[in-house]
Amino acid sequence: MDEGRARRMVEALRGRGVMAHVVEAGVYEFGIRVVLDTDIEALWDVDGAAGLDAEIVGDGVLIGFVPHVPGSEEFTEEQLVETIAATRYTADGLSPPAPDRTTT
Repeated sequence: MDEGRARRMVEALRGRGVMAHVVEAGVYEFGIRVVLDTDIEALWDVDGAAGLDAEIVGDGVLIGFVPHVPGSEEFTEEQLVETIAATRYTADGLSPPAPDRTTT
């Protein structure tokens, strides 16, 4: 994800009350960090893969993941923001919402 897109999405997420930040994962590699709890965060789309997915990290250790969201390669920024904001992070598992293909 490019830096401009990451910054726009973080701004939109913050507008929805999500504690989001831009993360610089490498040279020209950006993603979105969502703070879930003390020392636990979701790192969205920092691996450069097509589509949307996330790693859940606690104290720097991988503790879970949000699987690839089917069809997210074609999502608008608004749909990506909605997906990140609506993802449920629970002790029983992590699951993104079903894709809403009606948003434009």
